[in-house]
Amino acid sequence: MRKCISSKDNQQLKYYLSLHDARKASKADLAYIEGVRLCEDCLNSGVKPSVIFFTSKMNDCVDKWMHIYSLDDSIDFYELTEECFSKLASTVNPQGIAMFIKKSDCNVISVNEEKSLPVRDGKNIYVVLENLQDPGNLGTILRMADAFDFTAVLMTKDSVDPFNEKVLRASMGSLWHIPVQIYENSDEICDILERGNVHKYAAHLHGVPLTDNKFIFPAAYFIGNEGKGLTDRVSDRCEYKIKIPMPGKAESLNAASAASIIGYLLSSQI
Repeated sequence: MRKCISSKDNQQLKYYLSLHDARKASKADLAYIEGVRLCEDCLNSGVKPSVIFFTSKMNDCVDKWMHIYSLDDSIDFYELTEECFSKLASTVNPQGIAMFIKKSDCNVISVNEEKSLPVRDGKNIYVVLENLQDPGNLGTILRMADAFDFTAVLMTKDSVDPFNEKVLRASMGSLWHIPVQIYENSDEICDILERGNVHKYAAHLHGVPLTDNKFIFPAAYFIGNEGKGLTDRVSDRCEYKIKIPMPGKAESLNAASAASIIGYLLSSQI
């Protein structure tokens, strides 16, 4: 059943507006997704929304989704005025459609819930993120890992939330395609990789140039915080240190660029 909201003071609208706050959204186990492409990528992954918001111009799109994805009355549908939708929207020029999904329905898990490392047939590849803070970097790395068919993305819980709205937009839907595991700290990640006999590579300024290195599989490489890099502790726990040769004047690359270059070279050796 579709309900209409025409007042910015509507209590339901105010509640969902409050979920743009990351802490409140996490407590409610909900994540906000906006725009046709991101929403359809999510729906195609099999995740069903809890609520869909749309403007009148998107009625046909909602009808199509109901048919294609078998959306039923367990989902709340709210038709908003343009003014009300602009209050909800997080983009400058919103398309007029958005939804909230349950985080627990997605392939992002905490190791408190599951302690097994994702594996598959063939050569397994992991990228590990330690205290990564920039949403654009995380979204780009998720997209890269998806493009190069990585086994999983592993990250410490002090990194940016993978359901951050900027992360979702930068990932272009890749969050729905690849397993993401969140760990308490880097030591836990090293422990589980060692139990799985995965070779650990640290992206490090004093490492061996990539051009002189041949990866041994299964392999995981670590990318550190944007400003501080990897901690000494995790660097010391990695068997190998690698670096990207940079003959130009730039002192470093940003985290997403470095992760992508290493990821491409690693995947090309499969």
